[in-house]
Amino acid sequence: MEVLVSTRNDDKFLEINRILKDARIKALSLNDFPGTPKVKEDGKTFSDNACKKALKIARITKRLTVADDSGLEVSALDNAPGIYSARFSGSKATYASNNKKLLRLLKDLPKSRRKARFVCCVAVADANGIVGVVEGICRGMITTAEKGKNGFGYDPLFICNECNKTFAQLSPAIKNKLSHRAKAFAKAKKMILKYIEKEDKE
Repeated sequence: MEVLVSTRNDDKFLEINRILKDARIKALSLNDFPGTPKVKEDGKTFSDNACKKALKIARITKRLTVADDSGLEVSALDNAPGIYSARFSGSKATYASNNKKLLRLLKDLPKSRRKARFVCCVAVADANGIVGVVEGICRGMITTAEKGKNGFGYDPLFICNECNKTFAQLSPAIKNKLSHRAKAFAKAKKMILKYIEKEDKE
């Protein structure tokens, strides 16, 4: 079954596609549907945004759609940037400008006050409504300088508790077992496969 991943971000799609990989799932991105509108992420939570993106795109394309909203929550910043992670440094934010701002805000804080977590909320929807919503969380801390060349976003700054390395220092194979997105999409994959089995029986 073709499953539409509601993103135009090539980095994110590549990562999600690796996690969803299965003989019964063919993942497509919004880049395969250039006429689809951009969904405004104006929800108050990750779940709100994920559900809105999944449902709107599913109703437009009439395809099973999976959408996520994810971000970084830093304890010392009252869980900012949170749902504003992608545009933390402004409307023209880039990975580099977001990371630079985060390091500046945490500049004088000791290791004990640099705790953070990545959160990913995934919604699955078809044209009839939301099929289900799942969440993945990865805990860690923010380092004092970028480390590693892999990944994207805040990956060079986030040290994962489970391996004591930044996401950017990990290979995609390892990251896709430990990350917040990996945990959430592993749950979503089970949901999608269950949906496919149900469709096959009908």
